[in-house]
Amino acid sequence: MEDEVILKQFDEIEKKVERLIGVNKSLKKNNIVLKGKIEQLEQELQVKVEAENHQTEVKTLIRSKIDGLTARLDGITEAQ
Repeated sequence: MEDEVILKQFDEIEKKVERLIGVNKSLKKNNIVLKGKIEQLEQELQVKVEAENHQTEVKTLIRSKIDGLTARLDGITEAQ
C-alpha cells in the first residue's frame, strides 16, 4: 500500500518534470526568436541613426552655403 503511494508520487513528479522540460524548451525557442527580433531592430535603428546623421550633415552643409551666399550678397549690396 505504501509502495503504491510512493510510486504514484513519483509518477506525478515525473509528469511535472516533463511539463517543466517542455516549458523550458518552449521558452528557449521564444528566447531565440526574441534575440533575433532584437538584432533586427538594432540594425533598423542603426540605419535610421545613420540616415539622421546624414540628414544633419546635409542640413549643416546647406546652412553653410546659404550663409556664404548671404554674406556674398551683403558684400555686393554694401559695395554699391
